[in-house]
Amino acid sequence: MLQPPEIRHRVLESSPGLEVIEIGCPAMHETYADHAMTLPTPLLRPDRRFGAQVFGRQRFARHMAASAIWSPWRLDGFEARDTGIAAATGGLAGVRVVRPVVGRSGAESVSHQGEFQFLFALKGALVLEGPELGRHHMNAGDCCVIPAGAAHSIAAEPGLELLDVTLPADLPLTRG
Repeated sequence: MLQPPEIRHRVLESSPGLEVIEIGCPAMHETYADHAMTLPTPLLRPDRRFGAQVFGRQRFARHMAASAIWSPWRLDGFEARDTGIAAATGGLAGVRVVRPVVGRSGAESVSHQGEFQFLFALKGALVLEGPELGRHHMNAGDCCVIPAGAAHSIAAEPGLELLDVTLPADLPLTRG
């Protein structure tokens, strides 16, 4: 889910055991409470855009995993389902769920030239390795940020699902 800037919101309910990963940009921002706010609003306006000029106009996005389509990811041997956040932010940010393609290797070395890459192991495990980063075995629940310019490879273990969050949405890569 993408929560655009300057949108009034409140959690109405959640499932038991729900875990939330919240990534805010900018990291420091003001939050105001409006205890008299009535939600949900009776008006459905899926194309409404929110936000200040600095961050671009963004629209609310909600991703439903059951109806998502898998397509090739930026690394060979992996596929991803796009959450719609890239379209909702005009390419400012991207969020994908990534998994290995059965029978394919996924250990090519790359580096990115973007502003931000955050990886979170949702299921399964992987090995992240690079000359500057060292070798790290990540299990479900583990996360990392990969700095721009740091060469690395990702080797997936069976059952891996990985959350990939990037700024910008189309992360510029250097291979090799």
